[in-house]
Amino acid sequence: MPRSTVKPAVDSQADAATTRGYDLVVIGGSAGGIEVLNILLSALPAGFAPAVMIVTHLPPGSPSYLVHAFAHRCALPVLEPDAGERIMPGRVHVAPPGYHMLVEVDRTVALSTDAAVRFSRPSIDVLFESAATVYGERLLAILLSGANDDGAQGLAQVRAQGGTAWVQAPDTAVSPEMPRAAIERGAADSIYNPATMARRLAALPASL
Repeated sequence: MPRSTVKPAVDSQADAATTRGYDLVVIGGSAGGIEVLNILLSALPAGFAPAVMIVTHLPPGSPSYLVHAFAHRCALPVLEPDAGERIMPGRVHVAPPGYHMLVEVDRTVALSTDAAVRFSRPSIDVLFESAATVYGERLLAILLSGANDDGAQGLAQVRAQGGTAWVQAPDTAVSPEMPRAAIERGAADSIYNPATMARRLAALPASL
């Protein structure tokens, strides 16, 4: 049976996603996700209030260029956090290659070399699930382009804990498998093309 086309959500100013405050935004992506991350991070204003945590699938044996690359495009400080580092508002925390990045109950960063999840370390599911447990309804999770189903289970957990889940429209993704898996699981609150997602993200209110 052919798959039905998934349409991006309508860009409406009445959308509750632009009136709700969040303490943390978690973003996951794989193949094709870096390009979208560049769009999203470039759109963030210097006064963006929530903390941001990013997991992308990268080869574990190579140094990450992402902190340097993102810092040139983003008005916020971009860093690769150490274990135990506090998750700070208005900062972008990028998972180091070869480590799962998790959120601890005291809102600090944990790094783990536990086994790969969904063939990936860092795992998007691991970040999303740990963040959902700690931040609940104050969490926004965003899943981007990718070639497997990492992130779908984590998004479902985010929604179960009262958080919000955005997914990139598969027909705008270089690798649509990851966002499509989340949508087919019923784990998406909203489905956006990258430009609309960037506009929505930049318009989020300050945390309350």
